[in-house]
Amino acid sequence: MGELQTPIFWAEGHPGPLSAKGWQVELGGLVEKPVTLTYEEIVALPKSIADARLTSVSGWSVRGKWGGVRLSDLLDVAGIRPEATHVQFVSYRQIYTTCIPLDVALKERTLLAYEFDGEPLDADYGGPVRIFCPYLWGYKSAKSVVAITLEDHSIPGFWEVRGYPDGAQIKPRRILDVNSNRWRRIAGGEVTEFLD
Repeated sequence: MGELQTPIFWAEGHPGPLSAKGWQVELGGLVEKPVTLTYEEIVALPKSIADARLTSVSGWSVRGKWGGVRLSDLLDVAGIRPEATHVQFVSYRQIYTTCIPLDVALKERTLLAYEFDGEPLDADYGGPVRIFCPYLWGYKSAKSVVAITLEDHSIPGFWEVRGYPDGAQIKPRRILDVNSNRWRRIAGGEVTEFLD
């Protein structure tokens, strides 16, 4: 799986191999036109590359070129109703969910990602499609997404009901930079550089 080399972790248990063939993502909730997109339809949409970091609250960060569809472009397909304020993501088997503010979802590097450094994402790392949101702790970047739902409030998800902060703001600390295999300090917020 390319150079991702991060810990493989599924809070709800690893689902085993998942195939892009037949994969579907439902866009619903507070949208003008609910729609279900196949994997093939998703990858046919305009592709964006986000050269950015996924940073885990468990203490690591990895940089790479995430490829996928901007969430803003995806939501344009369904149309956002004015009362929508949050976006909920539902993972395969519908056990893992999480929610982010709509304004974060619409930022340039928030993607429905299907590749890392040019390689398709497999189930170990949240494929066939996952959320990539470099602005918040990684538990907001839901793996193997099957539904994206617009809401008028935040809905606590898998980790949030277990005490993780709903805001998921990345805090100053030391983390393992997976790319250099070094422990480094971060300032907080999206990790774009290190303090040492």
